Amino acid sequence: MEVDAVVLDVDGVLVDVADSYRRAIVESVQYVYGDTIEKAAVQQFKDAGGFNNDWTLTDAAALFVLARREGYEGDVGEFTDQVAAHGGGLAGAEEVVESHLDPEGVERVREDWRPDRLREVFQQLYLGSDLYEELEGEEADLPAEEGYINDEPVIVTPETIDALTSEFPVGVLTGRPEAEAEIALERVGLDVPAERRFTMDDWEEGKPHPRALVALAERTGADSVAFVGDTLDDVETAVNASEADPERSYYAFGVLTGGLTGPEGRRKYEDAGADGVLDSVNDLPEAVEPRGE
Repeated sequence: MEVDAVVLDVDGVLVDVADSYRRAIVESVQYVYGDTIEKAAVQQFKDAGGFNNDWTLTDAAALFVLARREGYEGDVGEFTDQVAAHGGGLAGAEEVVESHLDPEGVERVREDWRPDRLREVFQQLYLGSDLYEELEGEEADLPAEEGYINDEPVIVTPETIDALTSEFPVGVLTGRPEAEAEIALERVGLDVPAERRFTMDDWEEGKPHPRALVALAERTGADSVAFVGDTLDDVETAVNASEADPERSYYAFGVLTGGLTGPEGRRKYEDAGADGVLDSVNDLPEAVEPRGE
């Protein structure tokens, strides 16, 4: 496939976050409510769409736990299917709760739901006490320990980075906050100019909104872009960019190193409209080449 530029997601593409972000989702809900979801259920929320931001996914997982306390009888799979049917994301989760509980139950869920506290706990678990205080500017109140950010194995190889950066302008599009994205990029050894990066701090819409991907195409002067991600929202981002910016071509590649794995993950990517499915980002140099060569 001939392209002018390559754009990479971070989580699940450059680094493995199964024991960092996904662990923080599960354990934040456990810490605040004494009950939680299984780590495997995180992917079910991701597949429902609208959960590129792991803080909002944590909030939705907490809503599920609280709804179960109030009599919601479905399991995680039923809950996330219903979230998808309501348009995905946190708004979809809230609508599921409101449509399945009586008004008193909904009110109790809302009274017990604590997104601000969940975010504080999440960030302390993920960053660790020292880095939390440095980046968040708040005093940590959980027992001091190393953050899960230190448990993110690098997926992308130096050879892949060299192959891509020598042939293409490379951009990054991630739901991470800027400071956490910089830590990951430094860890993997990928130097990306600020104008070729979009993080949580740079745009409000989040994936699968196409604005950031279209902007990166414009900034790199590309007429054809390959975007590599690890979720269905990433694929939809490229699909939406193609619709929003029909003068350019946007190709979506899904990797099987995130929550979507094996034949089932491949099928889900293909059903969502992916142009290619890779075992890992390290297969990308064999899948794309500069246009005109």
